[in-house]
Amino acid sequence: MHLLVLLLFGFIAFFWVFHGLRVAWGLLRLPWLKEFAPLADTDCPRITLIFAARDEEEKLPAALATLAAIDYPHLEIIAVDDRSGDATGRILEEFALTGLKTGHYNGLGDGGDMGIGLAGLKPGAYTGADTNADTGAYIGGGERRAGRFRVVHVRELPAGWLGKPHALQKAYESSTGEWLLFTDADVRFAPDALRRAMAVVRSKKLDHLTLFGDVEMVGFWETVVVTFFGLAFHIASDPYRVSNPHSRAYVGIGAFQLISRSAYEACGTHRRLAMEVVDDMKLGKLVKQAGLRSSVGVAQEAVLVRWHAGVGNLIRGVTKNFFAALDYNLTFVVAAICGMLLTNVAPFVGLVFGHGWVRIFSGVAVVIALGFHVGVDLVMRVSPFYALTHPLGAVLFSYMLLRSTVVTLWQGGVTWRGTFYPLKELRRGVV
Repeated sequence: MHLLVLLLFGFIAFFWVFHGLRVAWGLLRLPWLKEFAPLADTDCPRITLIFAARDEEEKLPAALATLAAIDYPHLEIIAVDDRSGDATGRILEEFALTGLKTGHYNGLGDGGDMGIGLAGLKPGAYTGADTNADTGAYIGGGERRAGRFRVVHVRELPAGWLGKPHALQKAYESSTGEWLLFTDADVRFAPDALRRAMAVVRSKKLDHLTLFGDVEMVGFWETVVVTFFGLAFHIASDPYRVSNPHSRAYVGIGAFQLISRSAYEACGTHRRLAMEVVDDMKLGKLVKQAGLRSSVGVAQEAVLVRWHAGVGNLIRGVTKNFFAALDYNLTFVVAAICGMLLTNVAPFVGLVFGHGWVRIFSGVAVVIALGFHVGVDLVMRVSPFYALTHPLGAVLFSYMLLRSTVVTLWQGGVTWRGTFYPLKELRRGVV
């Protein structure tokens, strides 16, 4: 028994020494957006920025304000109102009328200084729009369709699609950009973020660039969960290896995915991801499978998002994602939870209660894990003392994965954007 325990802790130390340190070293070599000078106007290809929004009336104004301030010469923005039941559609139409003309957006329901009244529009309603009866989508904005910002309203969801992939597909079909930037409705951008991102693409000759941005965290528990999630994501995905064409590593981050139109079409567009819950990560997978050049970069404050407000919403918000990320495979779930607890909690137990080589192996693992966590904390710009919550974060993360699995199996599927999707169909749609 003692030999088995010794071998177990020896393996844990080996994991952190060889895999943990290698991943950490790779993260230090990722391209940082701030280190690349913004491209000049003449070097900027046309970009279509695409996002889908459903019932996002609270978060949209802040995000739209940063879209209005983006400094990029050839930018088309397509927003999809995906069957919203609140004022999302009205807010987007208002922004199309006022935000990009004035260079700012204040979120006023009456059109602000432009004197354009839109308060009477019902959610999702727009007159003078182009309608596609077959798809249940229509383009708002009237004469503004040739301008910088357009709104696509989705009224119905066809069979065989999840809401978000379908919305992004409809936006792509009406886009004109040489490059497509897929993002989320609540993401905020620095004015020069796109110029710098295209500079990274040009420098490294990429087909696909995805960026780690800043995540706003409020309160102790939210910070514990998000910082550990950042660490676990890095350990699991090994982002530096994504740029290696001989590696199968892939990453796709929903807040920022910049992909050339030709690469996106070579991957099969979002039609390949029609029933994929983690469509952002799986788009990165399709890029690598197609033999295209992909890379991960660090944006920090240039790309900012508030993931979920409060740890309770955070736990509920990932219920649909975590089991999906493991392809709805129970064996993978058991292995992931056991591996998570063994590599991130057991060393702290061994350091306190172990003896001899068990304590030594535990100490090595703890030092490297805490050092890695400190690095993540510094990049995410929170106190490095949150590294001391490392085992607590691992327990919470394991609970979130277990909860996601149990809830999905109990319900027989997931509810996303107001629609229930049976587990049988989701499993068939895994990429």
